[in-house]
Amino acid sequence: MASVFETAIFEMGRKTKGKSFTPAEVVKWIFPQAWSHFMVDIEEVMMQLYREGKISVTQAGKNIPTDTLPQGPVRIKVNR
Repeated sequence: MASVFETAIFEMGRKTKGKSFTPAEVVKWIFPQAWSHFMVDIEEVMMQLYREGKISVTQAGKNIPTDTLPQGPVRIKVNR
């Protein structure tokens, strides 16, 4: 069963019509008042989906390694 974060990532991908977005944009959309409390959670789900090949995660336009959490800003794009 998909988590709320997984569902939100795929829904954000649909809403952005193929454009990339940040993990923070997803969390701010679903938890606008307390979004910062959920950044670790969204990053964990993001990396799981990235390792499964369901999304792309880039930093400065390049794919990040799949084995470590990135430092600094990243962008997500849902693979079609």
